[in-house]
Amino acid sequence: MSTMNKFKKGKWLLKFNQNMLNLSLIILGCVLMYFLFRELFYIVNDTFNENNDVHDILGRVLVFFLYFGFITMIVDYFKENYHFPIKNLLYIGITATIRFIIVNNEHPIQNLWLSLVVLVLMISYFLPNKGLKV
Repeated sequence: MSTMNKFKKGKWLLKFNQNMLNLSLIILGCVLMYFLFRELFYIVNDTFNENNDVHDILGRVLVFFLYFGFITMIVDYFKENYHFPIKNLLYIGITATIRFIIVNNEHPIQNLWLSLVVLVLMISYFLPNKGLKV
């Protein structure tokens, strides 16, 4: 009977932590939406000011999609009953690595290694869909 009372006493703490996590993720989502729209403003502004720096524009577009990916990951967290799907984390890793390769184009050997990282992340992304059992 004492273990049941301990479980009931500890249950409020779990619920409180879950609610704090949910509130934190909602606040983080709002902050990310601000940065998403700010990046969109910069992209539109560069378009109208005829910015011809391709690396700058691609960097901004990829940052925009990183923010978008994080926001969709937060939305999926709430849709999937409070857990993060691993596919979203892999997607963000692939996008971030590709952005780094585009922006940091001065070191070809480092970019070769990073492209292998992208390949491994993509293989990891598609592996669970194949139904392979280990």
